Amino acid sequence: MAVHATILAGGAGTRLWPRSRLGQPKHLLALQKGSAPLLRQTYERVRSLVDEVHVVTELSQVDSICQVLPELTPDHIIIEPVARGTASALGLAAFTLAQRDAGAVMLSIPADHIVGDGRRFGQTIRRVVKLASQSSQLVTVGLTPYYPATGFGYIRTDGQARFGRTTGLKVVEFIEKPAFERASRFVGSGGYYWNLAIFGWRVETLLEELHQHAPIHHDILRRVATARLAGDEASVAALYEGLPKDAIDYAVMEKTDRLLLIPARFHWIDVGSWSELHSILPKDVAGNVAAGAHVLIDSESSLFDVPGKFVAAIGVKDLVVVESGNALLICLKSRAQEVKGLVEHLRLGEFAEYA
Repeated sequence: MAVHATILAGGAGTRLWPRSRLGQPKHLLALQKGSAPLLRQTYERVRSLVDEVHVVTELSQVDSICQVLPELTPDHIIIEPVARGTASALGLAAFTLAQRDAGAVMLSIPADHIVGDGRRFGQTIRRVVKLASQSSQLVTVGLTPYYPATGFGYIRTDGQARFGRTTGLKVVEFIEKPAFERASRFVGSGGYYWNLAIFGWRVETLLEELHQHAPIHHDILRRVATARLAGDEASVAALYEGLPKDAIDYAVMEKTDRLLLIPARFHWIDVGSWSELHSILPKDVAGNVAAGAHVLIDSESSLFDVPGKFVAAIGVKDLVVVESGNALLICLKSRAQEVKGLVEHLRLGEFAEYA
């Protein structure tokens, strides 16, 4: 039974604006000095664990994806005409793989996360593959929360299920980004995990669950796959535009009774904001991150990303200052999660060119 990794490399480039934009989403960025783009890191992390690696991306990003991964052949790039949510992206990948290898196990891996401890990551992914292949269940990966994060989804589990020699935790609830007080209760009570958006399943299993819980997706995507096989890209684009724009969590995971969880044992960061990026980058003794020439006087816990310019700061604390291209962001680190909303606002008004 062959294992196919599908790396989801879409995204609108909102959370690390202004460095990430529509044409330069987060997975194409190298966020740490001397590092490769996140997409390249993800590819290298998974390729030794599977038989084939595919990238799922939007038509508008194909050229950029090929620059980062020039070794990808065209049949390993699964193209969405436009972004229609992860339910559509994963459904398209499943139908595409079903035409080539109906008995395959499919992994879904986000392109834009930072993962530490590759050995433990590999152990976890092998457990996911084994459980998915032996159980005909959907399998996800969760990380025990170590602080009450409000920017992540949570998964509640209750009890175990064993298939062969592999066990998984039974998932009973998905919780979308909770308020701080509720997240604090989750951290203290046990049985809750952060949703890492890493999944594994047999291709046929996901298609069965789409048919049951998201029949509109299933019907349209089946027709899309048929049209693409016939070389009718005009019909592919027209059909795909009509798909509901839903996340796989909402379309399937919150509704299925065939979902198991494997606890993660590796270090993981979503890098969903400038404050999260600040947390992982090297800092000076006052907790500041600043590249290039700079003088920081009585300044603490701030991030300055202003390429090619001398930076001077006096008496600032918990600040984010980022310049990229034609835009400059200045915000409190505690409000960095609001950058996504700012960019969405920009795209609707007279300043859309800066988004």
